[in-house]
Amino acid sequence: TPEGAFYLYPNCSALIGRRRPDGTPIGSDDDFSLYLLDQARVAVVQGSAYGLSPHFRISIATSMDLIEKAIGRIAKAVEALR
Repeated sequence: TPEGAFYLYPNCSALIGRRRPDGTPIGSDDDFSLYLLDQARVAVVQGSAYGLSPHFRISIATSMDLIEKAIGRIAKAVEALR
């Protein structure tokens, strides 16, 4: 069990302007963060909350098994964008 956390701030600028499977546009890191929650069931924080737009924050403080599952769900959600 982790006793701390790591934080990653991936850049999502290449995904801004793409569309969700339902056609809704991804217009910001906030939109992308909400999309990941809706589509992948993975909670992240929009970078704009930290003055780091267009990034998003991933907090890693769990088992490798859960991390791998979450990464797989994020990858599928990104692949579904048009």
